[in-house]
Amino acid sequence: MTEPQQAYVYLLRCGDGTLYCGWTVDVDQRLAAHATGRASRYTSRRLPVALAAAWKMETASAARKMEWRIKQLTRTQKLALVGGAALPPLERA
Repeated sequence: MTEPQQAYVYLLRCGDGTLYCGWTVDVDQRLAAHATGRASRYTSRRLPVALAAAWKMETASAARKMEWRIKQLTRTQKLALVGGAALPPLERA
C-alpha cells in the first residue's frame, strides 16, 4: 500500500500584481510549470510568477477544498494570508 502524497495549496504573485491560487503535490514542479507558461492560462498571460505562500494540507481533497475557499476571498484577505494570517476554515460558519 502506497502512502498518499503530501498536498499543498499555494498562492502565486503574478507579473501584473494579481494573485493566483492553486493546489499541487509538488510545489517546485508546479511553480516551474507556471513559470514557463504551461500550468494555467491565467498565469501564462501574467508572467513572471513568484511563489507568495504555500501551505501543507492533510489530503488532496482538503487541498482542493482550501483552494476553493481561498479563491472566494478578497484580494485584501489573500494578501493577509501571504503576510501570515491563518487560513480560513474549510467549512463556513
